[in-house]
Amino acid sequence: MLRIDLNCDLGESFGNYAFGDDAAVLASVSSTNVACGFHAGDPSGIRATCAAAAAAGATIGAHPGYRDLAGFGRRFIDYDPAELADEIIYQIGAVQALARSVGARVRYVKPHGGLYNAIVHHEPQARAVVDAVRAVGDELALLVPSGSAVERIAHDEGVRTFAEAFADRAYARDGTLVPRTAPGAMLDPAAAVAQAVRIATTGRAVAVDGTEIAVPADSLCLHGDSPAAVQLAREVRAALDERGVRIASFA
Repeated sequence: MLRIDLNCDLGESFGNYAFGDDAAVLASVSSTNVACGFHAGDPSGIRATCAAAAAAGATIGAHPGYRDLAGFGRRFIDYDPAELADEIIYQIGAVQALARSVGARVRYVKPHGGLYNAIVHHEPQARAVVDAVRAVGDELALLVPSGSAVERIAHDEGVRTFAEAFADRAYARDGTLVPRTAPGAMLDPAAAVAQAVRIATTGRAVAVDGTEIAVPADSLCLHGDSPAAVQLAREVRAALDERGVRIASFA
């Protein structure tokens, strides 16, 4: 039987600014990437999301990013690698403590936004991410793009990795994500469902130029800050169930 994880970025509300419906999305996914407070999220919201994930039976991952609330962590920052590693350790630790307070546990790490995009090719930052995960220990896995620098370095350093693909983001011919600033970067719900099914059942996707590309994936990501997040999560789950794909966490 085919199997894949469905993950979603959640816990992104901050003070009076609410993003998405975490509890409703958690009814459809098997893992959740919980914001750590640097790009989004606050302690109360993070704790509530961890509690909701535990109640839903979803695996919890820490979702650290650049210290960039104003830019939602989507802008590249040229960090000193040692400082970046320290900030990632700090963020993971915050979510670990809040998860433990509700009887749950963080089992993996998925970098966010600009950091996630950078560590596909930026080796010093990729190494900083791996160093941080190793330093924290706790047998944490890394959820990263297949074929990336961070994946290679993690393998070399003995850190477990799982490959992630995106249901709702468009791909370029080289297998990277189309920048959010470009037209068509975010797929509409129907296209996202179709892409999710294609990746889960064939390991391939169609790039924006029409080229069919390989997209290995242990997990498919849906974005919780989309207005259609709840509907999309339900429709992707239903489409995969219909095709006999088992939804289960990788971690």
